[in-house]
Amino acid sequence: MKMEKYNLIVVKEKKLADKFLYFPALLYKDDPKWIKPLNEEVEKVFDKSKNKLFKTGDAIRWLLYNVDGTIAGRMAAFFDKRTASKNDQLTGGIGFFECINDEDAAHTLFDAGKEWLKQKGMEAMDGPVNFGDRNSFWGCLVDGFREPVFNMPYNHPYYRELFESYGFKNYFNQYTYHIDVYTGVQSPVLREKGERLLKNSDYHFRTIKGMSDDEITQAYMAIYNKAWAKFPGVSSIRIQHAMALLNSIKPILDRRTFIYGYYKNEPVVFYIMVPDLNQMIYDFNGKLNLLNKAKLFYRLKVKRVSTRLIGMIFGVVPEHQGKGVESAILLRFEKEIKSDGFPYADLEMNWIGDFNPVMMKFVEQIGGRIYKTHVTFRYLFDRKKEFKRAGLSF
Repeated sequence: MKMEKYNLIVVKEKKLADKFLYFPALLYKDDPKWIKPLNEEVEKVFDKSKNKLFKTGDAIRWLLYNVDGTIAGRMAAFFDKRTASKNDQLTGGIGFFECINDEDAAHTLFDAGKEWLKQKGMEAMDGPVNFGDRNSFWGCLVDGFREPVFNMPYNHPYYRELFESYGFKNYFNQYTYHIDVYTGVQSPVLREKGERLLKNSDYHFRTIKGMSDDEITQAYMAIYNKAWAKFPGVSSIRIQHAMALLNSIKPILDRRTFIYGYYKNEPVVFYIMVPDLNQMIYDFNGKLNLLNKAKLFYRLKVKRVSTRLIGMIFGVVPEHQGKGVESAILLRFEKEIKSDGFPYADLEMNWIGDFNPVMMKFVEQIGGRIYKTHVTFRYLFDRKKEFKRAGLSF
């Protein structure tokens, strides 16, 4: 019945890839808050020469057509063996889901993802997620339908119903917290702990000004693999991946907002914040051509139009959690805030999972409030198998 109503086409050629990229512009044409992601940010996810996960996995994309030839939806499915095996059951993903408000259309796409992942040996699927890092294109927005920041999902409110009607369940919430940059650390207890560490000669905190690329990436990798790789579905990284991350943010990086903390010269905490590119690419229609590159450079480096920072990632190695390094690194950041010409007034701390209550409490103590909520859904192929939310084993 569904296939009579819709026609599912695999994206293999450039013409179809272009339609995959531009379908959302039609879907959100009447929504003033939506900002089109850069085409190259989406396309590099599916480029085998740029996405290392193709070495241990695979991906596929579809377009869903109405019988009249218009597009009703799009979606991708993907897996990589390393991440899949870190779950109770082998778990792949679906993402880049965009669809009209129609259950048949959405379920046709979900069916396609399920069958393809089954053929690849998967036993469950998460969605909507990314075939890559969690800090991009991850989660279904369910609360806080505000202007999106760079590479964070924005979708119609009805998407939640489409996922839940198919049988997806809430695997975890990922919260975005808003912080007024100029308020600083509000909790007297946290401020006292942070100031104590700043006076401790065993600790020191610094921005990446003057650090070599190798120093930055080695420290990032060391902290990330201790702080993040323990969480559900998160794999450890190698130096090539850390270097790729640095290279990807270099063009927009403000070195005052990338800070490390060390204990006896061993890296134990980092906080990476970047200017929100969406404040500069809102009128690019996804294109980063020569004209738009010139506009971006002017808005980023000359006019400095961005007033919003994105908390890209925060990591503390387990043996130093709760000792005050989280507060100390923010107090070190306050020095940058007070410096001449600091343009940022707002900070959005993305991607704080509800499986990490320690971080949630900390962000709330420093003045953060939940601003947006995204959900990562999970669907078990064996419908009799017990569903478990992320973090219950922690």
